[in-house]
Amino acid sequence: MTGPSEAGPAGLRAHVAAELDAARRRSLDLLAPLSEADLVRQHSPLMSPLCWDLAHVANFEDLWLVRALGGDAVGADHDHLYDAFANPRAERPSLPLLDPVGARAYLHEVRGRALDLLEHAELESSHELLGAGFVYGMVLQHEHQHDETMLATLQLMDAPGYRPPHSSPSSPPRPSWHEASGARPSRQRTWVAPGEEVLVDGGPFLMGTDTHAWAYDNERPAHVVDLAPFRIDVLPTTNSQYLEFVEAGGYQQRQWWSDAGWAWRMGAGLDHPGCWRRHGAGAWSQNRFGWEEDLALDEAVQHVCWYEADAYARWRGRRLPSEAEWEKAASWDPHKGVKRSYPWGDHEPTPALANLGQRRFGPAPVGSCPDGASAYGCQHMVGDVWEWTSSDFGPYPGFRAFPYKEYSQVFWGSDHKVLRGGSWATHRSAVRCTFRNWDYPIRRQIFAGLRCARDA
Repeated sequence: MTGPSEAGPAGLRAHVAAELDAARRRSLDLLAPLSEADLVRQHSPLMSPLCWDLAHVANFEDLWLVRALGGDAVGADHDHLYDAFANPRAERPSLPLLDPVGARAYLHEVRGRALDLLEHAELESSHELLGAGFVYGMVLQHEHQHDETMLATLQLMDAPGYRPPHSSPSSPPRPSWHEASGARPSRQRTWVAPGEEVLVDGGPFLMGTDTHAWAYDNERPAHVVDLAPFRIDVLPTTNSQYLEFVEAGGYQQRQWWSDAGWAWRMGAGLDHPGCWRRHGAGAWSQNRFGWEEDLALDEAVQHVCWYEADAYARWRGRRLPSEAEWEKAASWDPHKGVKRSYPWGDHEPTPALANLGQRRFGPAPVGSCPDGASAYGCQHMVGDVWEWTSSDFGPYPGFRAFPYKEYSQVFWGSDHKVLRGGSWATHRSAVRCTFRNWDYPIRRQIFAGLRCARDA
């Protein structure tokens, strides 16, 4: 389960401990294939050294599961090093950071002290941090979010191919590249034509949440939003669809781009999504964690920034959905007049419903998870790729920052665009229909794609 247990305090305490342990094993397993040198190196100025992420996770847990709950600090002298707001990513390699051995020791010591405090924590109290285990859910999601950030760093590594944990040492995790027009193995799925749309009826729906005990402050409070009818794609935009835009010269045609988007495109000098490689006329591959493979035409496009997503949608005669439109298409059941926690209902994600938690180390072929469709019939709305929306990141009516304003409030405004839905690298505990992600419109290193919409 991804939220509080209904088995009473003992059941909730056991659930929290198990989820924290699983998150830690995921973090350490992700980095286990790397050398100590790779852990301390900054692989891109866009990202932190991986050992910074590890120690930052420890410091965050030290702050919230130890000190905030009355325990003695483990590493207060590290606070200034692992404050993400005080230290921009490009500057972090110059700090006197803990080495990988020190970072792992910090993680271990903090976790031991946090579990000691958990044994006596009053999880069913009215205390805002402890009630329903909120603070534990916050820290758990934070670690999984940093695991996704570390996966983005691993994708950017200029090094021989990264081998995911538990993969065979004698072969890459993906087939080697061959011409994009070559045959690909068939995979069982429900076929929906790329570009097929559904109509989402106009009228009010409930946006946000008051009921998910581990939801972040920016998801609250629940409030009624009245939308005009609109149409939205059943599937996220695929590599095949986006390739049409690339080969039609979409990156060279000013009319599809916003002013800011065109300035970015001209300055960056880019003409295709991140990680794509051109091999002569009509032949493309993609780099996935250092391995060259076919451009998977039936997967959702990823590593496109908001400007690229917006330009593609305009080229198709469409637009990006607002985040309210996205959430209604994903979560609202028009027949019952109720909101779902996930597109398919209220029960947790399974591999048959959504591609999450780096199970495939990439998006699944579109149509692979038909049982995960929303009430309107939209598929892959949770997992595979984050989906850019047209919305700026801002507060809901009645917003209250909790437990600290630096999580959401300091990012309000037009500088950040909202993404929805989670990616293949997102953990099940850190995604739901109300979850809001945000980033600068130039960001391409994240596992982000798009889905088009239009007025009805």
